[in-house]
This record gives sequence, C-alpha cells and structure tokens, in this order.
Amino acid sequence: MQRIIIILLIGIVLSCNSKKEKTQIKENNAKASERLSGIEIVSELENLGYFNLTETSELENAKKEMAEASDVLEYFSGTTRGETLDFVDNRFFFIDCEELFETDGLTHYLNKVKVTFEKLKLQLEISNEQSEQTDDYWKHTIDLNNKQYIAFEDEFTIYDWDIAYINFIEMLNNQLEIQNNENRFYPIRTGNDGEIVLLTDKQFQFIKKHFPNDDEHPKTMANWKENN
Repeated sequence: MQRIIIILLIGIVLSCNSKKEKTQIKENNAKASERLSGIEIVSELENLGYFNLTETSELENAKKEMAEASDVLEYFSGTTRGETLDFVDNRFFFIDCEELFETDGLTHYLNKVKVTFEKLKLQLEISNEQSEQTDDYWKHTIDLNNKQYIAFEDEFTIYDWDIAYINFIEMLNNQLEIQNNENRFYPIRTGNDGEIVLLTDKQFQFIKKHFPNDDEHPKTMANWKENN
C-alpha cells in the first residue's frame, strides 16, 4: 500500500512539473511571437518622432544600425558619429560622470545638450556658474535660462558622481517642463560610461515594452532612485 502511495505522489509531482514546463514554453513562444523585427522597431519609433532630431544625411545609417542592434542584441541604442562619442540622433548622450562632477565638466555636457535644445527650438542659456568649497564640502550651482540649479551640494562621499548625474538630468528635465516640451531625459547608467537618452513618454513606453528591462536600458527617474 505504501509503495502505491509513493508511486502516486511521484506521478503527481511529475505531472505538475510537466504542466509547468509546458506553460513556460507557451509563455516563451508568446513572447517570441510578440517580438518585433529591427525594421519594425525602427519604423514604429520613426512614427513616434524619434528621428526628428537626426540630420537627413545621417538618418538612413542611424536607422540601419539601430535595426541591427535590435535584431542581433535586443539592444536599444543610437549611432555615434565617426570615432567620436557624439550620437547622430541628438537624443543619446555619453556622460563620464567623473568629468561631469568637475566644474568644467558640467558646462561641457550642458553645451552638448544645448544643441538638442536648439533643434527642439528651445532655449538653454548657461550662466553664473558658482563654486563654494571646503576640504570636505562643495556647493556647485549654475543658472539655466536665468534660473539657478544645484549641480552638487553635499559633503564628499563615494556617491558624488551619482548625485551629480541625477542633478544634471533633473535640471534639464525641469527646463523641458518649463518650456512645455513633451520630451524628458531618462537615465540609463552612471559611472565613467554613463549614458542618458531623450524620449517622449510614448517613445519610452514603446521601448520599455519591446526591449529588456535591465541596467542597459532607460528607466524613469523614480525607478532609478529606488534602485540606485
């Protein structure tokens, strides 16, 4: 009798595992069937206005490389211009957060982003950079369109680069909001190989749906702060 019970239990366990495996296979197949090709990804992003800041002469190559990255790597990224770290779409930006944290680094990256603001027909006037520093404390401010922003204000810690990175994004997004623009900058990663990207909410939601939700893709600021 005991052997029969054991055999029945084994049968139940095997049956449950089999059903679980079949369910997982179905879910994986469903995800695969929903996966858009690189060309479809690019087409949808184009319809959403993603490439409206890209120069005509660089457009076809930008779309081609994005489609290839999507197909081969399931990766959302832009195309850099030649041997530089400048993206042709004027939406992606490499940010060396160590450099950004330094005084000259802030104006360097603001001037890079200013090109995108101008393409959006927006203002980004940079002025009145101020620095107050002691041995263990620094207050660094700057004016954008005559509004003062804090680039950094704290004692020095291991989180200095991250704080500067977040403050940089937030000051830019505040200016976009003030000027009634629908685009926002989204964090991707920090550190020496930091990166941000400019997207509308519709573009962001599309990317979130069709690309992996990992540390190499855009996040909302709320999500970033919660997990970093």
